[in-house]
Amino acid sequence: MTRAFYPVILAGGSGERFWPLSRKNKPKQFLSLDGSGKSLLQATAERLADPVYQLERVHVVTGSEYRAQVLDQLPELPAENLIVEPIGRDTAPAVLYAALRIAREDPTAVMGVFASDHRIGDLDLFRRVILRAREAAENFGSLVTLGITPTFPSTGYGYVQRGELALDGDIPIYSASRFVEKPNRATAETYLESGLYSWNSGMFVWTVEAILEAFRAYQPVLYDTLADAVQERGGVKKVFPHLQKISIDYAILEQAQNVQVIPAQFDWDDLGDWNALERLLGGTAANVTVGRHLGLDTDGAILYTSNGNGLVATIGLEDVVVVQTPEVTLVVRKDRTQDIKKVVQQLKAHPELERFV
Repeated sequence: MTRAFYPVILAGGSGERFWPLSRKNKPKQFLSLDGSGKSLLQATAERLADPVYQLERVHVVTGSEYRAQVLDQLPELPAENLIVEPIGRDTAPAVLYAALRIAREDPTAVMGVFASDHRIGDLDLFRRVILRAREAAENFGSLVTLGITPTFPSTGYGYVQRGELALDGDIPIYSASRFVEKPNRATAETYLESGLYSWNSGMFVWTVEAILEAFRAYQPVLYDTLADAVQERGGVKKVFPHLQKISIDYAILEQAQNVQVIPAQFDWDDLGDWNALERLLGGTAANVTVGRHLGLDTDGAILYTSNGNGLVATIGLEDVVVVQTPEVTLVVRKDRTQDIKKVVQQLKAHPELERFV
């Protein structure tokens, strides 16, 4: 492999499902959820940093309101590697904008796309998988998605079905025959039993030529609009709010014919909502606790306090999440954490409550 590798971290999300800890002015990617003091963004950048070049080739895509926080948390990131979106328009415009910027710097680059809020175990295997994906991207010109070998029939993830073997070895690569949306429980169980499906991790590797060609083929309006805008001073700020809001999966991967998947074996979690803390910190404990907790007849609970010397006391509770912050306390059943976003939307609809968003 002779091409330079440019990891791109997508760090513009609002993290609403981790409310009330994740707030509009400091969303999830800037927080430490495990009490380590290291934010999710910092942990992501650390595992993607080149041993020699460090953060020289890492790029971060974020919203204009988070520019200062990114630079504060990643002081060694070159300022020119910060790609600021005037407004969030989902992952396809973000990926295209980053690809256009990197292509201007290095038209032969290999580009990786990574979320800022994932947890990765077994970093050595993770890095070997990335090297394998780079090999496929360079040799085949393919769009490589890092699938995750399922460990349970998740209904919260999308899936990728693998097709024919494209590259054999200790880390095999397959053609991706189709992407499927989040299934119901019965369907997820059939996917798990078949052994042909991977979770869609949202991590990708491709050359900038390949992804730009895919945008030209499948999203020509989006490509032409943004490609022209980056050539014009102030052009991106002018056109970005009017770009189609669409994910990279819908825009490109579900249509392209040259998509490949690696069914990766490393431990992975997308830390999508509060239930992720159970997987992150649970072990064999009856409850998952960050901060002080005193419980009586409490089992299967997730308890988080950011109040320093504060205390959460519970009596007779099972399978709940309790989050205590200086301004807000959340109590929710673990099977209803997806509805936290609905609470946030209601807060936004009431001006007198919007300060809690």
